Parts: sequence; structure tokens; C-alpha cells
Amino acid sequence: MEDFRFDKDADGIVTVTLDMQGQNANTMNARFEPGMRAICDRLEAEEGLTGVVFASAKKTFFAGGDLHDLLAIETANEELFAGIEASKAVYRRIEKLPVPTVAAINGAALGGGYELCLACNRRIVVDDPKAVVGLPEVTLGLLPGAGGVVRLTALLGLEKALPYLLEGRQAKPATALKQGMVDEIVAGADDLVPAAKAWIKANPDAHTQPWDQKGFRYPGGGAMEPRVRQTMQVAPAMLFQKTRGLLPAPEKILDVAVNSMRMNFDAALRYETRRFIGLIVSPEAKAAISTFFFGMQAIKSGAVRPEGPRWQASRAAILGAGMMGSGIAYAHAKAGLPSVLKDMDAGKAEAGKQYSAGLCDKAMKRGRMDDAGKAALLDRITPTAQDADFAGTDIIIEAVFEDIALKEKVIPETFKQLSQDGIYGSNTSTLPISILAEACPDPSRFIGLHFFSPVDKMKVVEIIMGEKTSQDTLRKAYDYVQQIGYMPIVVNDSRGFFTSRVFGTFMDEGLQLLQDGMDPVAIERAAWSAGMPVGPLAVFDEVSLVLGQKVSQTHAALDARLGVESGYGKHNTATPAVIGPMIAAGRGGRQYGGGFYDYSADGSKTLWPGLSQFAKGNAEISQADAVDRILYRQAIETLRCLDEGVLNTEVEANLGGIFAIGFPAHTGGAIQFIRGVGIDAFAARAAELADAYGERFDIAPTALDRLRSEKVAAA
Repeated sequence: MEDFRFDKDADGIVTVTLDMQGQNANTMNARFEPGMRAICDRLEAEEGLTGVVFASAKKTFFAGGDLHDLLAIETANEELFAGIEASKAVYRRIEKLPVPTVAAINGAALGGGYELCLACNRRIVVDDPKAVVGLPEVTLGLLPGAGGVVRLTALLGLEKALPYLLEGRQAKPATALKQGMVDEIVAGADDLVPAAKAWIKANPDAHTQPWDQKGFRYPGGGAMEPRVRQTMQVAPAMLFQKTRGLLPAPEKILDVAVNSMRMNFDAALRYETRRFIGLIVSPEAKAAISTFFFGMQAIKSGAVRPEGPRWQASRAAILGAGMMGSGIAYAHAKAGLPSVLKDMDAGKAEAGKQYSAGLCDKAMKRGRMDDAGKAALLDRITPTAQDADFAGTDIIIEAVFEDIALKEKVIPETFKQLSQDGIYGSNTSTLPISILAEACPDPSRFIGLHFFSPVDKMKVVEIIMGEKTSQDTLRKAYDYVQQIGYMPIVVNDSRGFFTSRVFGTFMDEGLQLLQDGMDPVAIERAAWSAGMPVGPLAVFDEVSLVLGQKVSQTHAALDARLGVESGYGKHNTATPAVIGPMIAAGRGGRQYGGGFYDYSADGSKTLWPGLSQFAKGNAEISQADAVDRILYRQAIETLRCLDEGVLNTEVEANLGGIFAIGFPAHTGGAIQFIRGVGIDAFAARAAELADAYGERFDIAPTALDRLRSEKVAAA
């Protein structure tokens, strides 16, 4: 009982305070159900009981299910079903008590925590933006399994409940009150229990839930109401458009929500349990919990950050006012970091600032910014053509054109403007940091900071360690990336680093399929079916074929200069074979008027008919093979990066692949995808692809040995 404090006042009101021992937050761990069962036994036997208040001794109210426990479950069986039903039974007993019950919500009440609140007759929340309520299980590949789907649908009605169930939205106090998710807001945490007790005294008979009352009607209408029936008919198609059928959790949530309106309440709760236990053991749930909860937690907490005090830049400079440089300046200004945006031409620097003005205007149209906010943001960007204007700055981001000679000229000229303990970052996408560092007066303070386009939307930065980059510089770079609200992914130096290497394999495999004779429409469709945001041919047009060719030429020149063959992109044989003739035909990509697609003035596009010339054969490639080729090609290259030491951790491999490259999120990332398929099964399928399509699908034996030896994909 140490996890639950039981205090009865003179008026007969019991306050049950949740305080799970040895934890920072209350969770539905192994002690939860027995403890709550004992509480229910005592409440049901308590003489003179007039009401119950559920409160928390933690900073948050209740965090819900213990994800460590859920991740460890491997089999859906009767024992699991019985365990979930037992946990749900205590909530049902709470709402069947013959006295009013109130949830006093002092902080975040999410998942199982909010489900406890839903089982109470009233929900009172403190006026604190951190006191959010909601059911975010869908983001972890699960559904609310402690009555959340059934009760929220009954509380709000189907139409209002679905966004919170299918998207995992969390509501701050004011929104939660407006939506009907809570009933009252109090000014401070100390006001919660008194307000709860006052309501109980004023409403001694308010102990029957709406759905347990005779004649209950769903808000917004029942299952047979025309408006609700229309929602039921349209929702599956809209859901499939978003998930592509790759995420089972939203589909099962919709199924439970709709069918709960067609059966009695207790049957609906059992139906919810059946759907829940199937999701617990699904690869999608394992992937989401491993990557999006524990993985993100590791990144945010600095598990892969060098030890040392937190560092914060107070002034920054960006060199080059092109699209990347202008985007970085906007990211700085939005995060409150004053920056100088420098270009050789003052007019270009001013135009770079206007890029931020344009983004502000878009935010204002959406109601996310006002005139004062725009003015304040733009005041943090100083365009200039003079190096002296950023003397003494804490961090310089070099974002000039991807030309090694230009970078080697700019770096030593501008490094002298750094403060004594400042750091210098190069926004290169493929050029080796160790080679660029040779032009830097102090290579220990030089590091790669690879942003992605468009910078305002792609909130991840690949931090590249050079051979002489110090751990102190890495620590500062890591803190800087988090300071501006972006996700840091740390990698070691190599040609193309991690993201560009893997991204190149995705685009190349699209061209390999083209050469094999697959219809271009089917290629793009296969990428869509795999879960990629955009097809490889469309992506090539957006980044431009010309840029792809220049990158290859740059690395060829670098090989000649160093007298070595780096092997960069050695498996990407289809790329030069296709883009060379395309560029020669005047088809360099979207910005050049057309590439793999033709573009119309109205914004529509169609695949260029001339692509048939690149088909070397007329192979009948199945959709399943095409999907696997697209996914396995990227996963194998990610595995190579991990095996070669370019990547340090599986966490960064997974999150970097999803957020920087667009590897399908439902897999949990490339390495988690391998684990989800099964290491041996993945190896066998890769061998099949290698036999059928070439050595690019070969896997070094040592690469999988590491995965076998490390059971948990953690930092």
C-alpha cells in the first residue's frame, strides 16, 4: 500500500494519493493493479464514505502504462488478456462506487493516467500548460487499452473523440475544458483537492457515469444518426490515405470506437482489450516504443552527448545567404538566437533575410504569429557583406556552395571572427570534414553541421566529427543544435557521412528499377507502399539531377587530388547511367523545367514519356520485390554505416533515417526494421535479393554480428 496513500477526512471523503515508490512518475507497473485492487476493496468496505479524490504526489498526475513492461511482452495469450482485464476492472469498480469520485489533475495525465480520470465522475485540472490530458497511445503503435477508446467516445461523441484517439492529441487545460475532457480549472495545485471535496459535498448523488444511466445518448448522436453514419463511412478512407495501411493501431482504434457505440458498455471494454493485446506484440508497436519513446528520450536527455556543462551560443553567424543559409538564419531567429547573415553581395544577404519574412507571413496567415512576433524575429537577423560585423561570435555556420575550393577559401578568412571559445561548423552534405578542417586554423574547433532542406521543416542536424574535432567542440555543437530546437545526430567522418550515403541508395534503387524495365508509375507506387514520403523519381527532380551529377564530379576530383579511390557511391551504378543522358537532354530536374516529370503551369506533373529509353530489360518485377528493394537497400547501407563506425548508435541510425531521409516511420528506423523482420530472416531475404539483383544487397558477416550481440537498440 506504500504506492497509494489513503486519507479520510472528517466529512467522510477519502483522498487516494498515487505515489509509486522508486519512480519519478506514476505508471501502470506490476504493482499497480494489486495496489488499486486493494484500494477498491477498502473503499467498497469503508463505512461512512461520502466521496473519493484521486491525487498525485508526483510532478505529473499519472504517466500511464510502463513501456518497459509492454516492450518485454512477446506473446498475446489468455494470460495477457486476463491481466489487462484485471487492470481495467479496478477502473470499472471506481466508477461503480456509490459515492462521487474526482480526479485532481496536478500535472500531465496521459494514457492510462487519463483513463483513470475518465473513470471518475469529475475531472479538475490545475491551470498549468504542463498539465496536459490525452490518450497518445496511437503514437506508440498502441490503442488506449484501459477503457480510453470506449469512455472518450462516450464522453465526447465519435466526431469529437476521433482526433484525440487517432492522432494522440494532447490538450492543455483551457482546450481540455472547452472540449469537455475536463470539467473545471483551478488556479494552483493547492486548490485541487479542496475544489474536489467542495464539488463532492455539493453533489452527493453525482456518482453514476452518463453511460451507466438509463436512456444514455452519445453526444453528437448515436451509431444510427445520419451525421455519425457519414463519419463512420468516410473515416476509413481518410485514415488509409494517411497511414497507407501500414499502421494497424489507428485502424483498430477506429474499429473499437465505432463498434463500442453498437454494444453494451462492458462488452465494448472487452472488445477494446482484444484489439489492444494484438497491438502490444506487433512489430509496429515495438518499433514505435523503441524509437519514438526510448530513442527520443536518449537523444533529449543527452545520453549520446559528451559530459560537461551545458553551453549556449549568444551570437551566431551564417555564411552564405542561399536557401540553406537563409533557412538556418530563420531557425536561429525563431529560437531567439541573434545571427548575422553574411554574403559576398549585400543585396543577396538582404534577400536571405526576406526569406524569413516570407515564412513569418505564412505563419501569420495561419494565426501562429502576429506583427510583433514577426518584427522581433526579423530583428534577430542582421544581413551584411562584411566579416567585421560578426566579430566575436560564438558559432559560425559556413553554408556556401558545395565546392571544396570555395570552402577552403572561406573557412580561414572567417575563422578569425570567432570568440575565444567559439566553434566553427560547416554545412556540407558530403565533403569530408577532416579534409575541410585542414583549412581551419584550429581543427579541434571545427565540426560538420549538416542541415536539411527545407530547414524550417526538417528539424534534424547531422553533426559530423572530424579526425581532430575535440569532444569539447562536439559537446557545444550538440547543445547548440538542441538550443535551436533541432534533433542532433552524431556521426563520424566519411564520404557522404550517413544520411547522404543512405539517401543516395534510395534514389539509385529507383533508377535500378527503371533500368530493369519496371514501369515508372509502379516504381513511385512501390515507394509509396513502402512508406517513403515521396517516390525516388520525384525526389531526384526536387534535389535536381544537376546537383547529383556535381556531387559525383566533386568526389571524383577529390579522389584524384588525394590519389585514392574512396568508393563513395560505388553501388550506385544506375545513377550516372541515367542522369548523365537526362541532363544532356536538358532534363536536369524541376528547377530546370523538367526531369523525370513534366511540370504544368497549374502545378500538376506527369512522368516524362521518354523514360522508357532507360529500360535495359523487360523484367517482370513484383510489387513485393520492388518494395523490399527500396527498403533493404537503405537498411543495408545504414547497417554498413554502423559496422564501419560512421554511426555510433542504433538510436541515431533509426531517428536520423526517419527524420532526415524519410525512412518509413512505422518501421522505427532502418536498424529497428531489421530487428522487426528478424536478423536471420533479414539476412536470408537480403541474400535472395543479392542473387537476383546484384551485390549491392550483400551484407558483411560482421555487420549482423553486432546486432545479434546487442539485444536492446539503445544508445
